[in-house]
Amino acid sequence: MNYLIVVAHPDDEVLGAGATMYKLSQEGHSVNVCILSGEVNARNNRPNTNELASDVVSSLNILGVDKVIKGDFPNIEFNTVPHLKLVQFIETALVETNAEVVFTHHPADLNNDHLHTSLACQAAVRLFQRRPDLTPLKELLFMEVPSATEWALNKAMNQFNPNTFIEIGEKAVDKKIEALAQYRGVMRDYPHPRSNEALKGLAAYRGGQAGMVYAEAFESVFKRGF
Repeated sequence: MNYLIVVAHPDDEVLGAGATMYKLSQEGHSVNVCILSGEVNARNNRPNTNELASDVVSSLNILGVDKVIKGDFPNIEFNTVPHLKLVQFIETALVETNAEVVFTHHPADLNNDHLHTSLACQAAVRLFQRRPDLTPLKELLFMEVPSATEWALNKAMNQFNPNTFIEIGEKAVDKKIEALAQYRGVMRDYPHPRSNEALKGLAAYRGGQAGMVYAEAFESVFKRGF
């Protein structure tokens, strides 16, 4: 199976699905990542460009990622980018990776870029309906990004409501934390959501919800029988 994780910024992919990415790659699946704002120029505590590029490689190598596709869309300004440009960039990534299953942000997310990434991805995954030469999409899942998704304060929008739990085990959780630590300036001390303790606690909680030994939770919003 070919998997594609579509995110706004470097580290979102690890926060949302890092342990699942590691598990899938260990099972022999192709795991790929599309990052729309590859240089995140507005990020606090951002390392220089070369260091950030090195961090991405180091992190995703730990998780067994095959390919990383980076865009140069402006950080925290996706609302100023024509929707079609975001959609077309994601469509190119879908074709390049022959993606069958896609993970992306939940649209009810505090972060503006996460919202627009989700909206663009929802549009892009329909590409197979216009391109019969492409492998049809099998599933689209929304993920939770700690320190962003839980801050969805607008109750007019449907909140993240997980209905798919992937058992990952303790080793994959540890690999997720190791991969996230490769990103300089991202980790925080407990009780911040991006701390070791909080990330492991979330995996334990999601596992407990589904009777699993640690899990990552997702909201499956489109699925074709396979």
